[in-house]
Amino acid sequence: MNSTTQTASLAAGSVSDARGQAVTLPSLPEAHRTIPVAQGASWVRKLLAFAGPGYLVAVGYMDPGNWATDIGGGSKFGYTLLSVIVISNFMAMLLQALSAKLGIATGRDLAQACREHYSRRTTLVLWVLCEIAIAACDLAEVLGSAVALKLLFGLPLIAGVLITALDVLIVLAMQGRGFRMVEAFVVTLIAAVGACFAYEIFVAQPLWREAARGVIPTTEILRNREMLYIAIGILGATVMPHNLYLHSSIVQTRAFGSSIRDRRGALRYAVADSTVALGFALFINAAILILGAAAFHTRGLHNVAEISDAYKLLSPELGAGLASTVFACALLASGQNSTLTGTLAGQIVMEGFLDIRLKPWIRRLITRAIAIVPAVLVIGIAGESKVTALLILSQVILSFQLPFAVIPLIQFTGDRKKMGEFANSRVTSAIAWVVAAVILVFNAELLWLTLRA
Repeated sequence: MNSTTQTASLAAGSVSDARGQAVTLPSLPEAHRTIPVAQGASWVRKLLAFAGPGYLVAVGYMDPGNWATDIGGGSKFGYTLLSVIVISNFMAMLLQALSAKLGIATGRDLAQACREHYSRRTTLVLWVLCEIAIAACDLAEVLGSAVALKLLFGLPLIAGVLITALDVLIVLAMQGRGFRMVEAFVVTLIAAVGACFAYEIFVAQPLWREAARGVIPTTEILRNREMLYIAIGILGATVMPHNLYLHSSIVQTRAFGSSIRDRRGALRYAVADSTVALGFALFINAAILILGAAAFHTRGLHNVAEISDAYKLLSPELGAGLASTVFACALLASGQNSTLTGTLAGQIVMEGFLDIRLKPWIRRLITRAIAIVPAVLVIGIAGESKVTALLILSQVILSFQLPFAVIPLIQFTGDRKKMGEFANSRVTSAIAWVVAAVILVFNAELLWLTLRA
């Protein structure tokens, strides 16, 4: 097929192979294999060429939903829940590596793999569940940005929510200039958030010995219903279901070869990219909880769960005039970053599960509306005072949605018929299923404690 015919087919949403048979396109056809990878280049140049997707994924691990759960956990329980953040992050590293493996080995993202493997009814159920997860995630991101705009500029929350709808225009403008522009923007905002929390930790002066003890898990987390509720919120805020769909698609933006050797190399660099990026996410998540413990818990303030309360108390408690402003700036950067990647994930999920091809601006307006409408309703019905409680609840909803993404991912990456030589080893599969079991046990434990209460 010549290039003109292929371009026309891309616009229509499908292409044909040499025999004229339809071939499924990736969920980001406009960005598929657009970023060159120089053959024979040094490992440093290749690592830089593959750097980017991991940071888009890492954004979901440091979104405003994390702030609500981490601040609440730090102020109420000190450093105890640091172990949950660390464990969740290592679980995320494994699952994102499997997600990258699926995309690179099969040329399919997780949503497409589900559509091709399961029945139509099962696919529709999984799609609905994933949309619920994205709506819960977007709700947290939109509300977080709105809270930041209120803290910095005094805007009403509903006005802030509506302003965040404009991020869809930012995505379109940047992606029109290449997918690398989106990645560069995201990395810049991550660096800004990291710098803000480095400053906050410096002025908070945590008790590092107690923080180190908090990294060691304790059975008290399972016995204490309040602690378990926040722990599952942290798990849901850390391991995001839609990130598994997102990562399996955006790793295909690199123009690596189709041979086994090329794909093995691509997988090695993609996993390195996501692991390093999630290391930054671990630092930021841990920093938020440590800040809550150092600034509030150790000073006897055990019920600082509202983000706005944290903003008001930081400067007086730490004696640093910029602490509150820096905190709000980091929240705004985090919220905007997360809404950008959430929009991309919504596009991938809709096209992957339903095989619907829409113009980019229509896709992203639909995705943004799924977040904006619930946010406006929530604020109008529940009021501004319930925002942080809703942020934590949204993260618990995400945790309950996780198995519906994690189980298919482990199943597909362990299937030698689908993956060939890239199928999971027995050890990898065993560890992955243990991770899935931990998620299920945490969710079941919370449900049991809630029903008993």
